[in-house]
Amino acid sequence: MTAELVRGQNHPLSQSRLEIRISAGTPVAAAAALSDENGRIHGTEWVAHPGAPVQPGLEVSRQAAADHRLAVDLDAVTEAVHRVSVLLALPAANGGAGPARFGAVAAPFVAVTGLDGTEVASYTITGLDLESAVVALELYRRQGAWKVRAVGQGYAGGLPELFADQGLSEAAQLAAGIDEAVARGLARSVQAPPPRTSEGDRSRQAAAPAVGPDQGAAPQGAPGPVPPAYGGQPAGGQGQGGPQPAYGGATGPHASAGGGPVNYSHPRRQTSAPPPPPPAAPPAQPGQPTRPVAGDATGWSMEERLYNQVWGMFEDLARTAAAYRSAVDFAESRMDKELEQALSDPRSRIGGQGDAAREAARARYTQLVDQARASLDRDVAQLVAESEVVEPALPPAFARWDNPCWHAYRVPMEIPMALRLGDLRLPEAESIRIPMLLRLPLERGLWIDSGRTDSLDGSFTDSHDMRRLAMDTAVAHAARLLAVYPAGEFTVHVVDPAGSGAQALAPLTQTGVLAGPPAQGAAGVTEVLARLTQRVDLVQMALRGGAPDALPPGFDTSQQLLIVNDFPHGFDDRAVNQLRYLVDEGPSVGVHLMMVADREESAGYGPLLDPLWRALLRLTPVPDDHLADPWVGHAWTYEPPAVPHGSEVLRTVLTQVAEARRTWNR
Repeated sequence: MTAELVRGQNHPLSQSRLEIRISAGTPVAAAAALSDENGRIHGTEWVAHPGAPVQPGLEVSRQAAADHRLAVDLDAVTEAVHRVSVLLALPAANGGAGPARFGAVAAPFVAVTGLDGTEVASYTITGLDLESAVVALELYRRQGAWKVRAVGQGYAGGLPELFADQGLSEAAQLAAGIDEAVARGLARSVQAPPPRTSEGDRSRQAAAPAVGPDQGAAPQGAPGPVPPAYGGQPAGGQGQGGPQPAYGGATGPHASAGGGPVNYSHPRRQTSAPPPPPPAAPPAQPGQPTRPVAGDATGWSMEERLYNQVWGMFEDLARTAAAYRSAVDFAESRMDKELEQALSDPRSRIGGQGDAAREAARARYTQLVDQARASLDRDVAQLVAESEVVEPALPPAFARWDNPCWHAYRVPMEIPMALRLGDLRLPEAESIRIPMLLRLPLERGLWIDSGRTDSLDGSFTDSHDMRRLAMDTAVAHAARLLAVYPAGEFTVHVVDPAGSGAQALAPLTQTGVLAGPPAQGAAGVTEVLARLTQRVDLVQMALRGGAPDALPPGFDTSQQLLIVNDFPHGFDDRAVNQLRYLVDEGPSVGVHLMMVADREESAGYGPLLDPLWRALLRLTPVPDDHLADPWVGHAWTYEPPAVPHGSEVLRTVLTQVAEARRTWNR
């Protein structure tokens, strides 16, 4: 039976190998600190955190996430350790984009479980307000046995104050290192599927005034207005599915700050008919699993149902792989302990008794691993069957380039929910690929890394081939963005200073879908960056001034994408600063960046460009296991979108886009 603790209450622990499960409702950084009988941390090596996730007896997540699983082996900690404290911190407390205090989010929940998932004790951390870091609970020794105590001690000064309170002299340095590790983790994370609003309206709406930097922002998860991006979509997209009503700031009883009527309706009240029920699965034969059906997830449209179903498959695969890995770790630990016990007795080190004990330990290990593998194979087979019915049913925005839906392609009339950027897989389940879907509009830019010189399978790829593959990947992404937006709603610019990407850019240049020919040379780079920087400034001023319609005549209101090839060739210091400005400020007003670059080639700028790389979602032109999920921290292998060899699908689709644009502009 689970013990539901309150602050200060303790509970005995009967197991030494445990799992700490954390649910916070918003991304938090999790750490675990080892301390002596007086609660003193003797050094940074006594803390497991995202920058150093493994310490003796501890393993924590490598990035900030809403849910965490921390592994604890109390038998593996040294005799000098008397306490193991579980720490939580808000990344936004040191400059992030989320909430800056725990009082603005739902109360974090912490549970101590055995390796089989059985809860031993749980604790909901209530009563927090201005605190940005908290000691959630602690595991401590008492008379040779371990217990768990609910602590809930918060610190308004964040991790520096928390570590200083526990006697760590390097408190500020360690806190800064954790912030840096969390920032790196967010830069490579797979975007979590955000909730949708009930109506799921994704059509373009009139823009409302953005919240200025001196006006603050509503806490994450709290009701209230969300600053929309230019064109009516919420900035960032995550956490909201459509435009929000602009409450407050009205200049009259019937006027809003943007000049339109105030929406007095309840923000969560349904105004449309309920969605039709999802398709039902046909009855299964006795003893057989239910046959999967495409679109059987919840949602207000088939597109939303398929989107939610894909993310459900992603989470199912993450959980079943985590269970398999945990079972294998347990089997290995058990075998090691049994072998150690067998070897600890000098009489059993030689002779048949010791051999028999060792064989029995290995047999039990094999049995446990085989059982775990059988469970994994069963779950993966069910996911493969689901993928086989879901993949053909996906709309163009979610589909692979070899999907037959592209043969019937027509330029859409509204913006889709998300975009497919490739596939994700895990080494334990090579037979299943999960579509990697990114919500639209883009909330951060993309970086196609052309710097790798070898592929994941060990085959060698030289730098010239890698640059060519990177540009091909960028063109495929740009083509899909152009294809899924309505005519006139998306504009692409290209900066190719040395003209090295001309061959890869042919599908874009020859079909006429670019805003202009690729800019070349330092002068071309300067002209394009100046034009887009000016556009960001104009839209920001219009939104902050509450006059989104007061833009120059003929102003292009579409989303803008800038593809940069061969960076930093052709870029001076001013151009680099403009590029960083576009990365930071552009997405909120509809200007997005796609970098095709090798980070090492810009090493001469030093740490100046580190924020730029962290702000972009890194993708690779070859399979690479660099993406981490925000739930259990798996390293997922990313596979870029592949256009079938010899296929003319890109040119066919882009030709239709160009024709639709000409019709639109007449």
